[in-house]
Amino acid sequence: MLKLSPYCLIAVVFLAACGQDYSPKPRGYYKIDLPKKAYQKFESTCPYSFSYPVYASVVPDSAKNAQPCFLDVSFKQFNSRIHLTYQPITSKKAFDELVEAARTFAFKHTVKATAIDEATISYPNKKVYGTLYSIDGNTASAIQFFLTDSNTNYLRGALYFNEKPNLDSIQPSLDFLKKDIDVFIKTFQWKH
Repeated sequence: MLKLSPYCLIAVVFLAACGQDYSPKPRGYYKIDLPKKAYQKFESTCPYSFSYPVYASVVPDSAKNAQPCFLDVSFKQFNSRIHLTYQPITSKKAFDELVEAARTFAFKHTVKATAIDEATISYPNKKVYGTLYSIDGNTASAIQFFLTDSNTNYLRGALYFNEKPNLDSIQPSLDFLKKDIDVFIKTFQWKH
């Protein structure tokens, strides 16, 4: 009869246990249930209107220096918001400064961004013009835009997630909200 020492027995058990294929599992993320797309119109005393999703709410900006028509389109389910800031245009110089500020805000993300795409927004029949910035990568804001009538009104928008920027985790929500921002822009109107 073969007699094994306790150390030999432990070694045999250890080697047998190591024979299975094992690799650590990647980090998982929560499943997100996406709501059905439906929209409602936003009307207020502000000089603009737009359509926004029924699963969002429009609330005044709560920052200390917020002006009356600074708003947040809040998506509680996605822990995100579209921050909107409205400015009246007082001069050609002021208009140029606002447009350059929007560009500067978008390109501040260059350090973390893998790409920044610019798209021109032009709806001449509604006098809505602007630029949409799509910012790829682990950035604080993946979408920024401004809308103007080129004469008296200017609105800047930026999508923020209240999470650490990690594109892998927010990508499904980001793709879903991009469609809502597209509807926002296409339905946006200045009040005359």
